Amino acid sequence: MLSSANMAVDAVYQSDWGRIVATLIRQFGDFDVAEESAQEAFAAAVDQWRAEGVPEIPRAWIVQTAKHKAIDRLRRQNRFQEKLESYAELTPSVAEPDYDTEEIPDDRLRLIFTCCHPALAPEAQVALTLRTLGGLETDEIARAFLVPPATMAKRLVRAKRKIRDAGIPYKVPDTNELPARLDAVLTVIYLVFNEGYVATRGEPLVRTDLCNEAIRLGRLVRMLMAPQPPAEVTGLVALMLLHDSRRDARLSEAGDLVVLEKQDRGLWDQEKITEALPLVVEALRPRSKDGPGPFSLQAAIAAEHCRAPRAEDTDWPRIVKFYDLLELVQPSPIVSLNRAVAIAMAEGPQPALALIDALAGELADYHLLHAARADLLRRIGSKEEAAQSYERALALVTNESERRFLERRLREVQSTAG
Repeated sequence: MLSSANMAVDAVYQSDWGRIVATLIRQFGDFDVAEESAQEAFAAAVDQWRAEGVPEIPRAWIVQTAKHKAIDRLRRQNRFQEKLESYAELTPSVAEPDYDTEEIPDDRLRLIFTCCHPALAPEAQVALTLRTLGGLETDEIARAFLVPPATMAKRLVRAKRKIRDAGIPYKVPDTNELPARLDAVLTVIYLVFNEGYVATRGEPLVRTDLCNEAIRLGRLVRMLMAPQPPAEVTGLVALMLLHDSRRDARLSEAGDLVVLEKQDRGLWDQEKITEALPLVVEALRPRSKDGPGPFSLQAAIAAEHCRAPRAEDTDWPRIVKFYDLLELVQPSPIVSLNRAVAIAMAEGPQPALALIDALAGELADYHLLHAARADLLRRIGSKEEAAQSYERALALVTNESERRFLERRLREVQSTAG
């Protein structure tokens, strides 16, 4: 019973944390109250479900319990006494909240736009949404920003305080206000997807719940901005669909990571690819003198992989050209690293090694830089140097599927070097 109760609690947390917190924020208007009450409800569920069994509708139980916790918390805080009167109607209900409505906007969309208010610093906008909507821990968000966890914790506290003190409304903005929020909203959705695509830590490589939620939110934003959504909104939806189409091929039956060139392309989700490819064309269609944006260019790169029937058919020179453009419109060490990997596939390892070594200072604590460097050294026969880079990558990696892959590669180069 203990195992089944814990599994049920974990399942609800993974699938519904963002929905539950978004509902509580709408009803109580306070990020801290919503998060802390939700956490208390999940903690209570572990004990109560173990003793009494898992309820018929687990997430409804969590929501109702969290509401009680929130009201109790507010009662203990005298300064919120006036607020309590407005929450009098929040009596327990056995009805299941409508979590699956496709109505625009929903609570989660309101939450994203609240977190992405221009009054907040851009990095705070993204971090706060990842915490409240995606349920990511502070260290997971810090990894996405390449900053220490303590720095990210302070950033989250300041962002929540700013929303409360400035009275930032919990709503989707009017049409004329949307452009000012759009870049941050799209970045948030993409980072939620990224955390689902390669989980920061733990055993699973993929968190399907976060991937699905990010795609759903991307589609919602695109519908919200119809009939002519901005190219970057379309590009982001296409990018996520193309990456997610490879989900079933990314792990072996044993749960080990399978790199792109070794994946069984028969396992790729052709329905998602078919949906995404016209969106890529639409996103790349010239609309201004500035040219395509970063999400549209990344979608174009992903499309090149999905169009190739075999790994050896991939048009790597074309992919390098897209990375050249991407580096111009969104310069970052991560983009430069990915470009170097593409150059290795198009021109060979040596020119790419020089590019990666030039990035070593900025990405010294990024395990994928050391993994990429190790792979290039392995390919040119520098097995001892490759082993050193694999060891450095292993010291930094936190996901267990990635760890096993790197350990396997390290053993291979050590055995051939020996």
